Amino acid sequence: MSNKYKPTIGLEIHAELKTKTKMFCSSKNDPDLPAQAGEKSPNVNICPICMAHPGTLPVINKEAVKSVLKVGLAINGEIADFSEFDRKNYFYPDIPKGYQISQYKYPLISGGELVGVKVTRIHLEEDTARTIHDRGDFSLIDYNRAGVPLMELVTEPVIEDGETAVKFAKELQLILKYLNVSDADMEKGQMRVEANISVSDSKTLGTKVEVKNLNSFRSVGLAIDFEIKRQTEVLGRGESVKHETRGWDDKKQITFSQREKELSHDYRYFPEPDLPKLKLSEIKEFSKESLLKEMPELPSDKRERYKKECEIKNEDIEIFVINKELGNLFEETIKFFGGDKNLIKLTSNYITSDIIGFAKNSDDVVGKIEPKYLSELIKMINTNVLSSRGAKNILFIMHNDGGSPEKIAKENNLLQVSDREELRAIVEQIIEDNSSVVEEYKTGKESALQYLVGQGMKKSKGSANPELLREILASILG
Repeated sequence: MSNKYKPTIGLEIHAELKTKTKMFCSSKNDPDLPAQAGEKSPNVNICPICMAHPGTLPVINKEAVKSVLKVGLAINGEIADFSEFDRKNYFYPDIPKGYQISQYKYPLISGGELVGVKVTRIHLEEDTARTIHDRGDFSLIDYNRAGVPLMELVTEPVIEDGETAVKFAKELQLILKYLNVSDADMEKGQMRVEANISVSDSKTLGTKVEVKNLNSFRSVGLAIDFEIKRQTEVLGRGESVKHETRGWDDKKQITFSQREKELSHDYRYFPEPDLPKLKLSEIKEFSKESLLKEMPELPSDKRERYKKECEIKNEDIEIFVINKELGNLFEETIKFFGGDKNLIKLTSNYITSDIIGFAKNSDDVVGKIEPKYLSELIKMINTNVLSSRGAKNILFIMHNDGGSPEKIAKENNLLQVSDREELRAIVEQIIEDNSSVVEEYKTGKESALQYLVGQGMKKSKGSANPELLREILASILG
């Protein structure tokens, strides 16, 4: 991109909260019902309130408010003393009331920061229904999602590229999952990202374009980078960027125009008359002290703890932070080591290389491995009771079938052989079976020795001590 132009990006991220009921009624919060006879179950979790029948009144979901306050604390935001809900007026088939209950002037959270990106606000609103357009020349509406609690986080316009935006969105998703306030699955629409992008020269502010409903981290990065390039080219031709809402075409990997962007006054916001004002400081369970007691260890805290206490690689730390199942296996296993750093590092290596490799062929990454038995396996590896090959074989069996590594090793003859006479017999057989390779070694080809060691390991089914095998081979071959 030309240095003449500077991109400015702000994000709006929506996340469905996993409360038992909807935002303003007692209907079940379950917008993605399981398939029944090949079909979803539309319009099951609805009631007169979320369908906006005349004479019905909304009631605030306290758990949804608490969830947003926890997210605010996690990013060091400021909890409001006073907050209220507003009516956001716009007409669309997926809005039963003809307006959406949201928050405008007085959000629950102000300020905060995450991965170096400043946050403007976090507020709470109700989700819309789901419109389905795949049945011909008509549309269907499923109101199961209408009224689901929806958190919206708005960043300051301080991001300058797609990579930073993706980093922010990924970290926010982790926080939502750690707090257990949202599953934040982007494929299911539980977390949706919208990017406000403008490109300008040093003299003027750029015209903002909103790219809506980006449903994967990959799409977020690609859409932002494409839009920066598109706007730069528009300005480079001496034309003006249009203030509009655009969508993202993942197949063509381009943004496309949807409609002219509404301004806030177009929504005719006004305070929701059917809901009480919230004086949060007067509600004990919303106090910072009460909320902090319920807060789990956050991803950033876990990273620091792993660095300080475990001294493992940053790449391994990130795997354990992102994948809670692997992280739990790691933590439960190293409890048996009394702080031994070598055993801790060895555990980390085997989990992030071998165990994670098993997940490529299975949805269950940990399988049937128990921390107690994994710790026993690591100790056996560390004391050379097992070869590396034997350990991998045992780990594979533990993953699929569970069980004690010692029992598995004995049943499969995988205990490492360090008896010199036994190994010498294997070596002599290998030399006899690989005469051409032996000659190559004798003429100076060092890699031939490693091949012979490999043949010895193969013949012993991974049970031979490889270092001792190498030593005996080198001694005999001179």
